[in-house]
Amino acid sequence: MKLAGSYRLNVKKEIVWLALNDPNILKQCIPGCESFEKKSDTVFTVAATNQIGPMNATFSGTVTLSNIQENLSYSITGEGQSSVGFANGSADVKLIEENGSTTLRYEVNVNVGGKIAQLGSRLIDGVAKKMSDYFFGRFADVVAPIKKVKDSGRIVKEKRVEMVKSNFLNKYIYSAILVLILLLVVIIYFVSR
Repeated sequence: MKLAGSYRLNVKKEIVWLALNDPNILKQCIPGCESFEKKSDTVFTVAATNQIGPMNATFSGTVTLSNIQENLSYSITGEGQSSVGFANGSADVKLIEENGSTTLRYEVNVNVGGKIAQLGSRLIDGVAKKMSDYFFGRFADVVAPIKKVKDSGRIVKEKRVEMVKSNFLNKYIYSAILVLILLLVVIIYFVSR
């Protein structure tokens, strides 16, 4: 599946370029990222946990930067494995500067396989779009936050995307409910005998 979009950032492209190559900033932008470690200038190891439909999946894999044209463009390629399948994808990122502002354009291509691919293309497409929008929106929020002046004269940062919250509690709440239902079934079974 292919996705595309763009963000306008009120900073020079050199600043955006440095941020696109900063592991600490990239880690903040990957949904559910637990670790992001630099192996070389262009290869990183990553682990991230995300909810895809009813499944919580922890993916671990690599992210590689290629086709690098400094301050202009590069490609990000990632691949990850999980107990519920695999995901791989690439994003071509281009920077265009006009009047001191930079437009970040991206085209993303994503492939999934295994159990998660059985969830259906509509669900997978929706999750991929949400994650792609989150990554680039979060990147824009970190690098060039939108600042608005309130009536009181106070400057407030406006977010392009909301932080993705961990599904840690959801996983345990659903597990607890399932255990309670199973206990009720067992109790009813023994009481009705």
